[in-house]
Amino acid sequence: MPKLWRSRRLYVFVRLALALLFIYAGAVKLGDPRAFARTISHYDILPETFLPVAAVGLPALEVLAGIALAFDLRPGLYVVSGLLLLFAGVLGCGYLSNMDIDCGCFGASEVAEHKGLAHAFYRDLGFLLVVAYLHSYRRNNK
Repeated sequence: MPKLWRSRRLYVFVRLALALLFIYAGAVKLGDPRAFARTISHYDILPETFLPVAAVGLPALEVLAGIALAFDLRPGLYVVSGLLLLFAGVLGCGYLSNMDIDCGCFGASEVAEHKGLAHAFYRDLGFLLVVAYLHSYRRNNK
């Protein structure tokens, strides 16, 4: 691993940036759970009765995982990793199915930009690379 990648400062910066991103994304969706429930419904992967639970539960889990990651608690990185795998899987399926919807990952402001599922899918793949770096750092330095 190159010296830069072993830098404690880089690890802390990347970890905090990802943590803040998850806290922000979750908080935005918690601010309007009905809008997020509508977004989730477009994917047609959950029965309608579970939409309110998912519309509050997923963002709450994002916020909690982001806080845990910010404090470098081991479960935080694992939950963030799992959420990113889930999100990338759902976005990838939607993208491959040619769904013409927005992911809603960051609430209504992102939906208004109409960047589409491909953009969100590739962004999440990038975040998965960030998570891989964090796991690698922990494995080699803790």
